[in-house]
Amino acid sequence: MHYRRLGRTDLEVSALCLGTMTFGEQNSETEAHAQLDRARAAGINLIDTAEVYPVPPRGETQGRTETYIGNWLRQRGCRDEMVLATKVAGPADWLPHLTRRLDRHNIASAIEGSLRRLQTDVIDLYQLHWPDRQTNFFGRLGYSPAEIDDSVPLRESLEALAELVRAGKIRHVGLSNETPWGLMHALTLAEQHGLPRVASIQNPYNLLNRTFEIGLAEVALREDCGLLAYSPLAFGVLSGKYLDGQRPAGARITRFSRFKRYNNPQAEAATAEYVALARRHGLDPAQMALAWVNTRPFVSSTILGATTLEQLEHNLGSLEITLDAALLAEIEAIQTRWPNPSP
Repeated sequence: MHYRRLGRTDLEVSALCLGTMTFGEQNSETEAHAQLDRARAAGINLIDTAEVYPVPPRGETQGRTETYIGNWLRQRGCRDEMVLATKVAGPADWLPHLTRRLDRHNIASAIEGSLRRLQTDVIDLYQLHWPDRQTNFFGRLGYSPAEIDDSVPLRESLEALAELVRAGKIRHVGLSNETPWGLMHALTLAEQHGLPRVASIQNPYNLLNRTFEIGLAEVALREDCGLLAYSPLAFGVLSGKYLDGQRPAGARITRFSRFKRYNNPQAEAATAEYVALARRHGLDPAQMALAWVNTRPFVSSTILGATTLEQLEHNLGSLEITLDAALLAEIEAIQTRWPNPSP
């Protein structure tokens, strides 16, 4: 394992991060703890979760993921070894059980729930899960402004987070599912008003969705605000296991029909080419896809999400993969033929 500085903080985070949104839905607590043990043994020190997890979010399971992690941290006595990242939910009509606006009251309430479930006094990285305002995220394209903008200003959200930093409840702040404007606005507000500086941005990034490169990659590099790349395997699609209509038992897209972002015809065509490319070079398709993400210069950590120990073990092997110039050129050729089929 190797480690990278998180933004301009004093935190060193592992190049691979353990994502946990399956804990409590696809994974039992015993399975979750086994994954956490294996990740720790491999040198992973960054754990990413959220108050809405597991996914799909439901009222009866909300918060279960954090509870599983908190129990593990207490049982293993390893809190000081880990960099713990979680998120506060933004407004969403599809979360009737968790109505949030990113204002002072709701953020203060949310952090108390996360601290209690995680059984810790402080969160190392506290992220706004998605913007309060109407904008493009979760695959939406074609920006159109709201007729009435009643969103909580980003400055107010950052001021609420500043209070939590002063109280010692969080160390650093991050954004997730943000736009270039949102990230730059947050950085500007921090500089102008002495608010917490955003340390990272967590957005989707993979061979089927390289939209981060269009506006955010330059900001990430110039402003030392690296990407925590989620869905690096596009819900497992880039492993090739869903090609030709296959639906493996227990797999995410098999179980949850709502996950359609990465299984349109264009994405399937592109995936078939990436899988064939990997195999021509004697590589495993999933490991190639992960290695490609992890070697991008603006990525601070690549978030692995697995439902089995075997998958996690396999994904850890991506650190041993070297992608030569010829293979990288072929990846770019496929991207030219199938540009961002799953934005």
